[in-house]
Amino acid sequence: MRALRILLITAVILGGLFTIADRLAVNYAEGEAADRIRANQGLTGSADVSIKGFPFLTQVMGKELDQVDVTLTGVEASAGGRKVRVTEMNAALQRVRLENNFSRAVAASASGTARISYADLGKASEEDVTVGYGGNGKVKVTGSIEIPVLGKVTRSVLSSVSLAGDDTIRVHADKVPGEGLPGVEERIRERTDFDRQVGGLPTGLKLQKVEATPEGVVVTVTGTNVVLTG
Repeated sequence: MRALRILLITAVILGGLFTIADRLAVNYAEGEAADRIRANQGLTGSADVSIKGFPFLTQVMGKELDQVDVTLTGVEASAGGRKVRVTEMNAALQRVRLENNFSRAVAASASGTARISYADLGKASEEDVTVGYGGNGKVKVTGSIEIPVLGKVTRSVLSSVSLAGDDTIRVHADKVPGEGLPGVEERIRERTDFDRQVGGLPTGLKLQKVEATPEGVVVTVTGTNVVLTG
């Protein structure tokens, strides 16, 4: 009985030490992964990484992590010559393969959301316009134009936001003041309608859905073989 008791105590101690070592290793790996993602994506903001599953060390030995959750903030993404600042992106990556002597990490699949503020969406437009939430899932776009006889006027329109391909957001006015008047609708739409490509996100992620919310434009992203680092 005494020998069994010693064996059990030893097992508990060793198990505790293994758990501590495992948690220290995962904390270190999360910090290193965050730094590499920032460098790989050229981020001006921050990256936060959370590696799921236990034990971590056995996952590393198998060169595949069950799940990695990533939060990116302040992503400066290329947008047709301009930059769209993605306020925040959260993604859950499944079955992350560790390749090239652990210098490259590729997720078999990923899903998440990215949020773009209205201020940043306005900055990405070609025209000097103000973009805000219009209610009921609509975007409100306000800009000034020159109209014959009336001169310079400011007009606001409610617009729908949609996807135009895997990487482009489209803002299109549902209706504009002066519809039917020669040249007026075209002039207004030149100011209020625009397509913007959103790049700079991890390779392999594609835009699947977009909607206007009070907090900004929220985009659902999914992908396969998503490259985190390397």
